[in-house]
Amino acid sequence: MPDIGLTHIALPVTNLERSSAFYSKYAQMKPILELKEPKTGAAALWLSDNTRPFVVVLIQAETVDGPLLPLGHLGVACESRETVDELCQLASQDRCLVEGPYDDPYPVGYWALLKDPDAHTLELSWGQEIGSAIDSNQSI
Repeated sequence: MPDIGLTHIALPVTNLERSSAFYSKYAQMKPILELKEPKTGAAALWLSDNTRPFVVVLIQAETVDGPLLPLGHLGVACESRETVDELCQLASQDRCLVEGPYDDPYPVGYWALLKDPDAHTLELSWGQEIGSAIDSNQSI
């Protein structure tokens, strides 16, 4: 059966290897497919954490105009607060921690922002209950 619903987000990056290493280290995403972007012929890499049919598509670009900034970000839920803390310590050492971690009330939870090699923002979190909101069919 073909996939239905949100399946991917595509990010332009200036170095596939460097960006793949960042998302592997901080988001536990691994490369699952390498290909050429059909229209431009640019190299592309699909990354997945293998938890659902969703990938981050990294597309090789000369430059990145308009990276995802703090309000525009990729969000990754971690196993625990300790995992967020450990990754934030690594990010601080790697000089890619932007801010946090912070502990906000429900439904936001414990979170921090990191900057990838092309200045896209990655949020690490624990305690956000998106699955519960979906399961209870909460809507506005």
